[in-house]
Amino acid sequence: MRGMGNMQGMMKQMQKMQKKMAEAQEELATQRFEAVAGGGMVKVIVSGQKEVLEVALDSAVVDPDDVEMLQDLIVIATNEAMKKAEETANATMGQFTKGLNLPGMF
Repeated sequence: MRGMGNMQGMMKQMQKMQKKMAEAQEELATQRFEAVAGGGMVKVIVSGQKEVLEVALDSAVVDPDDVEMLQDLIVIATNEAMKKAEETANATMGQFTKGLNLPGMF
């Protein structure tokens, strides 16, 4: 019978952890991550769910004769914003997997 008490305690701990994980995921979803490229001429904002929310371009960077540069700047800013979102997600969600050997979880 003693083992049952330990099992119930473990289940309660797991439920608490699941609730905290869900809250952390909700918080991440509301966060916005911004990155710029080209000295601020291109700005990209992504959500914590890694969705592009906004792309802002300075009119000076819009050159019909150099579309490739604009495309490169958008890619650079987007990748940097995604990297910030990923790093924050890993730091936030990683606290729940510390000590657990669960490859590929977060």
